[in-house]
Amino acid sequence: MLHGPLTRVRRVLMTLDAVGGVWRYAVDLARSLDALGIETLLVGFGPPPSAAERAEVEAIDGASLCWVDVPLDWMCASAADYGDPGATLAALAGEWDVDLLHLNLPSQAATLPREWPALVVSHSCLATWWSTVRGDALPQSLRWQVDLTQRGFDRGDAVVAPSRSHAEAIRHCYGGLAAIAVIENGAAIVAETVPKEPFVLAAGRWWDEGKNASTLDASALGSPWPALMAGPLRGPNGQSVRLGNAKECGTLPTAELHRLMARASIFASPSLYEPFGLAVLEAAAQGCALILADIPTFRELWRDAALFAGPRGSIEFTARIARLTADPDLRERLSEAARRRAAQFTLSRQAQAFAELYGSLPSRNRSQLLSGVS
Repeated sequence: MLHGPLTRVRRVLMTLDAVGGVWRYAVDLARSLDALGIETLLVGFGPPPSAAERAEVEAIDGASLCWVDVPLDWMCASAADYGDPGATLAALAGEWDVDLLHLNLPSQAATLPREWPALVVSHSCLATWWSTVRGDALPQSLRWQVDLTQRGFDRGDAVVAPSRSHAEAIRHCYGGLAAIAVIENGAAIVAETVPKEPFVLAAGRWWDEGKNASTLDASALGSPWPALMAGPLRGPNGQSVRLGNAKECGTLPTAELHRLMARASIFASPSLYEPFGLAVLEAAAQGCALILADIPTFRELWRDAALFAGPRGSIEFTARIARLTADPDLRERLSEAARRRAAQFTLSRQAQAFAELYGSLPSRNRSQLLSGVS
């Protein structure tokens, strides 16, 4: 249980979506905050969750789930389509009598009334994605998203990134930001003791160009072992990718994906853009030997616990896969190194870091709320 100044934080409104990794992040964090005596109202945006996902939240004593009819910013054609999520969030915050808001999409804070303490977490953003993946100027038609994200960063009482690399990318794309706190993601995975099998596994939202599905699919052609790719090939806005060499596994429930990771000897991620990479952490916890794209985030988090390959082009990935399939001793060393590194990224450490940050935020201005001042 928390003591001292942290005890005033008892209820947190946390936003999430059911499209990508933010669901896993938010639900696991809510469960860990519950253990610290902090209740969480999870407020969902965008396409609704499945019945199984809703049941997962219902199983957490200190968490509730509310889904609102508000889209995610990247699913909108304009700022007018996005509307005013801040007003929706403020109304829910008042109804549920929360102490602060934890917003997992910075643009959600852009129009939030000042009376509510809020921290914003950048799991990814259009400006940093575009700079990394496309490498050219952002089209004027998309500038509104970046402007709203900037306003959300400026509005937040704290800004959080899941890695130092992503924090630096944010600073590069958005000027004038105050200090960015780095709180790495965590995972609570029970490693399964099953025999490893000769196949390569990858997992991601493959419709996202930044996940770089084509590189891994091409490397599968020359791989001595089968390559399996778990995750959706079609996105909510019609984005899609086709596989020609790797085996498509589709979207798997979390428990099933973890069982597949436990069996896989090698886990590969060719991502061009990855602010953290939760799937890599999950695979490492299951003892997979890692082959990762040589990008700053993966170097930061997995340095000497993985093999690295240039992500643009399949030649290096094919070579790393061939090397690991032919060297069982190296696979075993990398497997153990990955397990040890994964053990550092605990949910309890993540939750404690957020609880301490919550306690450092300004107190809610109840007098202004009651008087209706904005």
